Amino acid sequence: MVQLYKSFVRPHLEYCSPAWNRHYSKDKATLERVQHRFTRLFPELKVMTYEARLKAQKLWSLAERRNRADLIEVGLYKLMHGFTDIAVSTYFQIATDSCTPRSLFYCHTDARLCFFLLRVINRWNSLSQEIVGPPSVNAFKRHLESLRQKMGFFIMDSWSA
Repeated sequence: MVQLYKSFVRPHLEYCSPAWNRHYSKDKATLERVQHRFTRLFPELKVMTYEARLKAQKLWSLAERRNRADLIEVGLYKLMHGFTDIAVSTYFQIATDSCTPRSLFYCHTDARLCFFLLRVINRWNSLSQEIVGPPSVNAFKRHLESLRQKMGFFIMDSWSA
């Protein structure tokens, strides 16, 4: 059942999520409710909390997966490591006091709060050089997974600006 869910349902919930990541909490909750309902289909897991059911079924919350997609698939990791045709200097400058990339953009209107670069830069800056430094995308994914295991959860939406 979990494999069917991962193959047929979750792709619909995550379709283009980095491009149109939900801004409002009610929209995020609506998407998460679908996975919440799925995890309750298993009678032996019904009495557990949502987080415990996710762990038992080896699933990530949809918020965690959106944040992971922002950091990997959409391109921040790929952008920072030169895997795209876009120059890093187009959107970021390297801070002089450290080697952590900082955003050049400032958000003055509510409409831009969901913009990918503004949404993800604080999360990226909070990651250690050890995590963002690997030369391959797969190594970066492994580092994110080990961070999740160490913290007990992954980067949540409240981490964003």
